[in-house]
Amino acid sequence: MNEIRAIEASQMKDTVDNFKVGDTVKVHFKIIEGKTERIQIYEGLVIAIKNSRVGKTFMVRKNSYGVGVERVFPIHSPRVTRVEVVRPGKVRRAKLYYIRGKIGKAAKIKELIVSRKAAKASAKVVAAPVQAPAPQAAETAAE
Repeated sequence: MNEIRAIEASQMKDTVDNFKVGDTVKVHFKIIEGKTERIQIYEGLVIAIKNSRVGKTFMVRKNSYGVGVERVFPIHSPRVTRVEVVRPGKVRRAKLYYIRGKIGKAAKIKELIVSRKAAKASAKVVAAPVQAPAPQAAETAAE
């Protein structure tokens, strides 16, 4: 069993893009045509995230010339180079399959509006390094 975990760990990406269900994303997907490689951008709404570890996938839905098109991407695939969040969405469901039956404006998801204070606070938490206690405090405690 440990051998399987080791193989899975070697195939997982070190950094995973941060997005969630309801976000509108641009998926940069590497396509190989013969000897040439190119990156194709697939933009749409994330309607589902499934599984865990190496097999984790996400489903993106977009309208192409009036026809709904859904595509499933593995998160840890080397062919998915980047997932860029265009517009964060505000949803109350883990799976947005009900969007399939909606047309036009009804298929839109509300945008998640983050206040400036919350954005600054989250940036400080991410940017602030973890510091060890000051050596002076340790000396005074020892006395």
